[in-house]
Amino acid sequence: MNVLVINCGSSSLKYQLINSDTEQVLAKGLCERIGIDGRLTYQKAGCDKEITEAPMPTHKEAIQMVLDALVNEKTGAIASLTEVNAVGHRILHGGEKFAGSFIINDEVIKAVEDCCDLGPLHNPANLIGINACMELMPNVPMVGVFDTAFHQTMPEKAYLYGLPYEYYEKYRIRKYGFHGTSHSFVSKRTAEFLELDLENSKIIVAHLGNGASISAVQDGKCVDTSMGLTPLEGLVMGTRSGDIDPAVMEYIAKKENLDMAGVMNVLNKKSGVYGLSGGLSSDFRDLEDAMNKGDKKAKNAIEVFSYRVAKYIGSYVAAMNGVDAIAFTAGIGENAPTVRKMVMSYLGYLGITLDEEANAKRGEEMVISTADSKVKVAVIPTNEELAICRETVALVK
Repeated sequence: MNVLVINCGSSSLKYQLINSDTEQVLAKGLCERIGIDGRLTYQKAGCDKEITEAPMPTHKEAIQMVLDALVNEKTGAIASLTEVNAVGHRILHGGEKFAGSFIINDEVIKAVEDCCDLGPLHNPANLIGINACMELMPNVPMVGVFDTAFHQTMPEKAYLYGLPYEYYEKYRIRKYGFHGTSHSFVSKRTAEFLELDLENSKIIVAHLGNGASISAVQDGKCVDTSMGLTPLEGLVMGTRSGDIDPAVMEYIAKKENLDMAGVMNVLNKKSGVYGLSGGLSSDFRDLEDAMNKGDKKAKNAIEVFSYRVAKYIGSYVAAMNGVDAIAFTAGIGENAPTVRKMVMSYLGYLGITLDEEANAKRGEEMVISTADSKVKVAVIPTNEELAICRETVALVK
């Protein structure tokens, strides 16, 4: 069957059409600048990218353009929309209501709406995409795959904050975690690739991209993760601060004469390696290039990032009382040998030695620890779209 995977942002929309039988990507692309002017990037498998500039006042027009491209007489991946058998939607926040994926109906939509205050930037956009697809493809089953679902197996000791318990009771303030689809996919693939028994294993997944998070996966279930109520907690990221002393917010507000929205803007969009590098870049390719030319701030940014990753890995070794494998994934995890080397330099106490030749490669599925290492370390490319496809097929078949 053919599954259309949709990932809606506030002004963008990523998509892939996947044949679930072969797991081949038939076509993929991106809609950008929705609500501004509109740009569609479309690429059929084996063909060059096509870029179309056209008005996209809302996500409905964007999705209509995607569907039109998929059935285009010359470059379409399918002959008609009847060949789209299901749609899988990435949904950011499912709160405590969703510990798995669900076929979308009115009840699910209402529950996603109820979580909008937990995911104010993403959930409304996710809902717009769902409603647009339901209007344009009324007879096609839709599935919601939640970014937070995989982490719902965390125990209370891992997800509760040291706040008055009434805040959890009244507002469900707790750690939820994100990148769950990636953590689920990569932990399973790591066990398969390294020939581990998933249900009797201890795996740490380091999803390192512009947004970054780490998870501890014991016996196939998440027992802790670094992101929290929002994606701001945890690691230093591209532009997000990660963990800080909460009093910093008040201090910055007074010194810079900022309101809460202003402080949150600093923590979400002006911090992380971007802020540490003096505003140079949030792209590790730029930072590494600058570091190699002697830029101290760029060097600091990469070292702070790597140090925080290593500290979280160490804490999750303690949380699981051991570890069998560590997996690096996502843009930085798959393509930044310098970062992987820095992180692994802190892990010698685990009996890990880096295979320099293997680690020099980028974007490949590979083991980067030496054969005599007591803990295996691997690079496992993530594939969130394929994971969403698999979840969708499991529910609609």
